[in-house]
Amino acid sequence: MSKPNALISALGGAGKRLTAARRAVAEAIAEQDGHFTAEDVLAASRSRRRVVGRATVFRSLELLADLHLVERVDLPSGDHAYVACEPDAHHHHVVCSTCGRSVEVGELGLGPILGRIEASTGFVIDSHRLEVFGQCPDCQADAQHRSA
Repeated sequence: MSKPNALISALGGAGKRLTAARRAVAEAIAEQDGHFTAEDVLAASRSRRRVVGRATVFRSLELLADLHLVERVDLPSGDHAYVACEPDAHHHHVVCSTCGRSVEVGELGLGPILGRIEASTGFVIDSHRLEVFGQCPDCQADAQHRSA
């Protein structure tokens, strides 16, 4: 979901007010390719000459995460970024340990594993998040080029 209209529609569908600031944040997210930070959203908003405060960006990202429209991705550096997500879908990501690029991957057949976790722990799992870290093809190629 990278189109601003889809984010805007989802906000309205969840009964949330569409303020000018939320619209500006949705438009800024739509400009992002792959993962993005709150600072990226703030810079994109400002480049469009939209006045959006830093706190508003963080609150909007938190709201969008609560609605499962974006997901926070914890990076190996300890920083975090966000990725736009399809609502009501599993959100599994492969994250590059070098550049931070994040790719969403679909359902990976985790149902049976989650069932075993529930059976062995007594927990009832209501959600899960999967982040797998490695090196993306571009960073692998760069590393090979540097070592040659």
